Amino acid sequence: MANIFKSYTDSSIGTTIADVYTVPANTTSVVIGCNLSNRTGDQINVNLIIFKVNGNDVYLIRNIPIPNGSSYEFSAGNKIILEAGDKIQVQSDTASSVDAIVSVLEQT
Repeated sequence: MANIFKSYTDSSIGTTIADVYTVPANTTSVVIGCNLSNRTGDQINVNLIIFKVNGNDVYLIRNIPIPNGSSYEFSAGNKIILEAGDKIQVQSDTASSVDAIVSVLEQT
């Protein structure tokens, strides 16, 4: 089995849910970091969602305020295990307002 560190990004995420990371087929992933950055001049509120293939979607954070020019680091030191087809999704209350980076360890 191969272990590969990767990072995935999405920029200018707005009010539509964006899939920042989708676990590839035949892969288990460990989320080792996630950073959300406010790219606007105003405070925004952001949702971070785990979409599960089995239908048990969960909010990791819901409506977290991120001030102007700031960022939010999720899972500092904590790990989240995702399976094939699961997704990390991000949504903001403001159009084109948040950049996201997700760092993972993929095991194939």
